[in-house]
Amino acid sequence: MKLRTTLALAAAAIPLAAAQAQTLKVGLSAEPTSADPHYHKMTQNDAFSAHVYSSLVGRSADMKLIPALATSWKSLDDTTWEFKLRDDVKFSNGKPFTSEDVLFTVCRTLNNETNVSQSYMDMTKRITDVQTPDAHTVIIKTGEPFPLMPAELARSLPIVWNGIVEHGKLTFDPKKGCGVTGPWPTVADFNNGKDAIGTGPYTLKSYVKGTGIELVRNENYWGPKPYWKEVKFVPVPSAGPRLTGLLSGDFDMIENPAARDLPRLKDNPKFGFVATPSTRLVFFQPDVGRNPSPFVKSADGKNPLQDLRVRKAISMAIDRKAITARIMDGMATPAYQYMPDGMFGALPKAPEIKYDPEGAKKLLAEAGYPNGFELTLSSTNDRYVNDGQVAQAVAQFLARVGIKTNVDAMTASIYFPKRAKREFSFSMGGWPAETGEASALFQLWVASLDSPNSLGTSNYGGFSNADFDKVYKQAIVTVDAPKREKLLQESTQIALDNVPLIPLHFESSIWAFRKGITYEGRRDQYTLATSVTPDKK
Repeated sequence: MKLRTTLALAAAAIPLAAAQAQTLKVGLSAEPTSADPHYHKMTQNDAFSAHVYSSLVGRSADMKLIPALATSWKSLDDTTWEFKLRDDVKFSNGKPFTSEDVLFTVCRTLNNETNVSQSYMDMTKRITDVQTPDAHTVIIKTGEPFPLMPAELARSLPIVWNGIVEHGKLTFDPKKGCGVTGPWPTVADFNNGKDAIGTGPYTLKSYVKGTGIELVRNENYWGPKPYWKEVKFVPVPSAGPRLTGLLSGDFDMIENPAARDLPRLKDNPKFGFVATPSTRLVFFQPDVGRNPSPFVKSADGKNPLQDLRVRKAISMAIDRKAITARIMDGMATPAYQYMPDGMFGALPKAPEIKYDPEGAKKLLAEAGYPNGFELTLSSTNDRYVNDGQVAQAVAQFLARVGIKTNVDAMTASIYFPKRAKREFSFSMGGWPAETGEASALFQLWVASLDSPNSLGTSNYGGFSNADFDKVYKQAIVTVDAPKREKLLQESTQIALDNVPLIPLHFESSIWAFRKGITYEGRRDQYTLATSVTPDKK
């Protein structure tokens, strides 16, 4: 369901020239951390990449798979996929796009030493061979059945030009460098624009961290030409200044205005907004793999988070309905499992995780902590909607059951590298179901680090459960959809029973814009200039 209405903003004059301008100015709630399309798997990074680069498979606003650089795809057998490529695509530098660019991109992800947490290797690590029988055909083989190959290509493989480094005959052998003789490009090579050569609707004019991103329309783009000739993305982490920028005319559109402002900003036709439920789960990840843990203090010197009763007590101590109503202003849905209801692999009727502080106290006492313990909750304060406020609310709920909770909230640019090094004990996370099913979150955040088919790049809590790994391992290689769904539902139940992650809510995403334009909200939370269009009403 989408909510569309007009914002009752204070009168703000919109000059005629602004309405007719071919430059779009957008205020972002979170800043892309790099112009490198294979640097760090984060929504704002992927949304930026979608402007400069294209993938083999695309996604519609409601997350259905659609053709992109590949016109079609099919499985030749359980471990082999064939992709037919467009024959009319050129890179922004005028060079033709071919199957060699796909091969080179796969190799680059596997040899990217400047990435974070092995981002974008999640899928390519499964590949055992890439064949290019002709310029417009790619055959990809995996060691085991990989039914989500098209969905993973849509989210994990922005294609770069193979000429950004010197190479001989391209081959698929990551250990030998795939035939590349020159040094692999680094994040700096993309940030300065040198290697930012893609097939997307825009080209990169400049990327200045902390200041903004400027894009120029790619006249070689293979798809419909975007309406906007130039696009400027400016990071404004605080909702108040972001909204002020929209009202004053500094921005044509902004991400995530504060939900609390929407009810009272309803009647002025000079502005509009769209609110779209997303698949992004916001959660906390307890450190269950280490004893002791760096930011947990208990009377017995142990890590209480390793006790299942403690993790269940923490979950019961959080009033999710209060958070979604009071802090998220109704623009979120309480989460009682790891996928939105009705999505592939979710439980048909997940029981509510009821707010029960007395029950939580009882479980803590049974676990040997009748007087609680001390815990530091680590979170971002500029990445997820109201993330800093959510962290403070959770800390207050935990304090009520005897857990002395400190909050350490920081900017995403500082937070994510620290979390990747496992410097936290109880950390906030957010993850969208980009593949449309539960397997992506499970393989990254829940599967044991050393289990088969685990990618484990986000299992910072060190959770490990043999029963979960067994069922999940079977699910991820099951091509038959009904069987895979049943196995994923079983995996979901095992995970819920063992609390590797404490789910809070599913975000809704909001975009506000000036009169004269409109935006199609997206479930993947991407802000795309190509979807900002003149309002035809």
